[in-house]
Amino acid sequence: MESMQSQTIQITLPKSDIKMLKRLASGMGWVVSAMSSKKKSGIEKGLEDIRNGNVYHAKNSQDLISQILE
Repeated sequence: MESMQSQTIQITLPKSDIKMLKRLASGMGWVVSAMSSKKKSGIEKGLEDIRNGNVYHAKNSQDLISQILE
């Protein structure tokens, strides 16, 4: 018997389609395993904000409070 070569791939699909994918994979003799997405740390979120330009500046504490309350 010849050994089966395999390749691992990653696909992203809606959660509503997972059940259908698992049925298809089962019928084809494939193996499906879910990967959990890594939760971002606070510093990762902050760096992402900086990259996206979500950074604000205040002249002083009074200016900061007025920006928050707007």
